[in-house]
Amino acid sequence: QDQLVESGGGSVQAGGSLKLSCAASGYTYNRFCLAWFRQAPGKEREAVAAIFTSNAYYSDSVKGRFSISRDNAKNTVYLQMNSLMPEDTAMYYCAAAEKWCYPYSWSSSSDYTYWGQGTQVTVSS
Repeated sequence: QDQLVESGGGSVQAGGSLKLSCAASGYTYNRFCLAWFRQAPGKEREAVAAIFTSNAYYSDSVKGRFSISRDNAKNTVYLQMNSLMPEDTAMYYCAAAEKWCYPYSWSSSSDYTYWGQGTQVTVSS
């Protein structure tokens, strides 16, 4: 059964760091576009970052602070989050699409077939 399981969320003070992990099972995801999205209460889900092989994409709000990476041997994608701000508080979701990440579509949630259950990140000021 295809499954994405996130971990690594938690509570941190502003300026701190967290590293999220998303372990995939059921498929070999090395040819999948893997992405992180987030959703804050009362807001729409927004794309954070995506990666296919070594090509990575970031939203403007996290560029320079967050870094996405993947370990194909472990079928795992990571999101290193530094210089966290209260506005980064959200539920973070891992997503996968069986295709390349394209610059014009990586941030569209409708492009992704598989989703994890989410991990909560809370940043206090």
